[in-house]
Amino acid sequence: MDADNLIRVEHLSRRYGPLHAVEDISFEVRRGEVLGFLGPNGAGKSTTMQILSGNLAPSAGRVLITGRDILDEPEAAKAALGYLPEQPPLYRELTVDEYLGYCARLNRIPREQRRAAVERAKERCGLTEVGRRLIGNLSKGYQQRTGIAQAIIHAPAVVILDEPTVGLDPIQIREIRALIRELGGEHSVILSTHILPEVQAVCDRVQIIHRGRLVFSDSIENLARQQPVSSLRAAFRNPPAAAELARLPGVLEAEDLGAGRVRLRFDPAGDITDALLERALAAGWRPYELTPESKTLEQIFVDITSRDPGAAPETRGEAA
Repeated sequence: MDADNLIRVEHLSRRYGPLHAVEDISFEVRRGEVLGFLGPNGAGKSTTMQILSGNLAPSAGRVLITGRDILDEPEAAKAALGYLPEQPPLYRELTVDEYLGYCARLNRIPREQRRAAVERAKERCGLTEVGRRLIGNLSKGYQQRTGIAQAIIHAPAVVILDEPTVGLDPIQIREIRALIRELGGEHSVILSTHILPEVQAVCDRVQIIHRGRLVFSDSIENLARQQPVSSLRAAFRNPPAAAELARLPGVLEAEDLGAGRVRLRFDPAGDITDALLERALAAGWRPYELTPESKTLEQIFVDITSRDPGAAPETRGEAA
């Protein structure tokens, strides 16, 4: 196994009777990389994260953590892994210091190193000022920070975060995303989420899972380039009827936006600009704005997850 590939997933499947929650997925996570594991609710994200963390056995396939099979060598594999499940495993009746000290013991950090490990984790996660407070009295954001602190307290090579910003307010979300970006400098991070802007904000690479199958694996930049321009916003001083624009060659639909503006949808294989300008000049429509519109990442995500999940995942460049 390549030393820079800290996680390798090979032909992983998980079945519940006739239901395939995860079906034949394979990927790798490189050292220092933040991988976004994206998909709609019910796509198989949390099932995959539970298998990667050793909390659920696969029906087929295997998971290697720093070269160690998580089923054959569970202790050695899990020692290199930090995990924050969707519901953080917190003890609300303990203080942050008490809880992190307990987590340090669970991770077999030597007694003489535990206090330093707790302080380091608190500093990384912005918890220094709340160490003596009961976890149950903390805000949701600080509870999430405490959950992340327990995942990194033993300085693992790989950190898995399952929906870490669910239920947080916008300020808390921004703070947790900044923390995740920072973690990516020293750890390999898998971020499981159904929120596309979250992946945009913190990840180097994205994988999209849909109905248990990987349907996309590539960089954030290539995800944004996934779909060509397929619409054009135009503005006219003497606007024609939308129906007249819809009859232009190559135009699939014309949507009246009001105030002389219209959105023209067309086949991405063609270009309607020349035909539109020629007709506008001949008819005296006096165009003063032509703006190509690319699909938003949300639209691209919907397009990808609407395809046949049995198809092979799209990959480019060095994507796994």
